[in-house]
Amino acid sequence: MTGPSAPAAFLDPLPTVLAFDVFGTVVDWYGSIEREVASLGLGIDAGAFALAWRAGYQPAMARVRSGELGWTKIDALHRVILDDIVERFGVADRLDEAARRSLNLAWHRLDPWPDAVEGLGRLRQRFKLCTLSNGNLGLLADMARRAALPWDLILSAEVFRHYKPDPETYLGVCDVFDIEPARMMLVAAHHDDLRAARACGCRTAFVERPLEFGPNVASDTAPRAGNDLHARDFRDLARQLGC
Repeated sequence: MTGPSAPAAFLDPLPTVLAFDVFGTVVDWYGSIEREVASLGLGIDAGAFALAWRAGYQPAMARVRSGELGWTKIDALHRVILDDIVERFGVADRLDEAARRSLNLAWHRLDPWPDAVEGLGRLRQRFKLCTLSNGNLGLLADMARRAALPWDLILSAEVFRHYKPDPETYLGVCDVFDIEPARMMLVAAHHDDLRAARACGCRTAFVERPLEFGPNVASDTAPRAGNDLHARDFRDLARQLGC
């Protein structure tokens, strides 16, 4: 049995920290939320409900960035969006406060992609691993514990009081680990996230997640010239990085 190969030779300097986007990159939010909603027996399109919930994510964060809302954790934003979409789907009177609170916590229970835990374990043999998510700390801790995600450190927009793609998030990771941006690599399935990290001088690795938005919505998995690496999944990323 051969040992790990050398990492991609053009990565000089080699990153020491891999920071991971979480929603869609590490965990399958669509499939997880769809299953939770379907289990409630509400008689609605659970996939459409999941997409509608996620669609409210960026507009809700924009309200924080604009100053309309003060700093607000994602758990609270998810609840605001939920209260809106249960009305739109006509099920508001079937979900009382306890049911809504439980459903909102479904974001703490998202399942990892099948390659995630193994791939992270391999990558952790050579690199420090952390999250860089807009999810709040409690959410990310619950998710990691449930799914056995082997992070060295959980970092979040909550730590920096800025949501991605604000530069304070990417540079904040570098500050936490006391490294230059070129020593941090962001791993994500979203080109806008990676583009913002590159603008801060960080390395970037794109990971394909073609089913992030479910089987009926195409995801943009095309390579981008600016990324240092493009991987099919975490196992492929580990191979490319010599793990």
